[in-house]
Amino acid sequence: MTSTMESVVRVAIAVAALHFAPCAARAQRPIEPQTIVRDWKAVNRHATVVDSGGRKFVRLDEGPSMGLVWTPLDFTDGEIELDVHGRDVLQKSFLGVAFHIESNTAFDAVYLRPFNFRATDSTRHAHAIQYISQPAYPWDRLRSQRSGQFEQPVLPEPDPNAWVHLKVVVRGNGVAAFVNGAASPALQVQGLSGRTKGGVGLWVGDPSPGDFANLVVRRLK
Repeated sequence: MTSTMESVVRVAIAVAALHFAPCAARAQRPIEPQTIVRDWKAVNRHATVVDSGGRKFVRLDEGPSMGLVWTPLDFTDGEIELDVHGRDVLQKSFLGVAFHIESNTAFDAVYLRPFNFRATDSTRHAHAIQYISQPAYPWDRLRSQRSGQFEQPVLPEPDPNAWVHLKVVVRGNGVAAFVNGAASPALQVQGLSGRTKGGVGLWVGDPSPGDFANLVVRRLK
């Protein structure tokens, strides 16, 4: 290899290192369940730490209206990754993550409906993962006005009674959600709120409880 080619290779390696270093530097260990329960703000739910089956996790109890446990992390672009455990009970299991949280009632969220994962009814099957933007764009407004754009099936279908891995990637106005390590997103949308930063939280719907483990937040900005 000539000295000129060696120089080009060294420059390319240096540029690549600079490009990927911020992601590596911001990689985090999972947030401890005790930290979430102790320090984060709970809205319409009671949060507890549960240690069961060799796994320690946060449990949000069942209750009316949406529930949220959140912290003002000032999240802009990045990834939110965690394991969630719902239940195969019709209309009683809605759980996921909220981001760009401005207040208890203003946030974006991506969530799962485990009871629809393996539904034989094609309409229900297509409503397994959902994006919402509160308060202007709840799920019912999006379904009636933009059917099929902000909710999709999850393929391959997870076990609705098992732990499910969810990763939400936010880049500018784009939101992509990946389930159980799939290479392709189960849901990919353009966010509707116009918010570009805010807190991060665990979210459950009316009247759902939910279990959450191994939460990792990677901020890229």
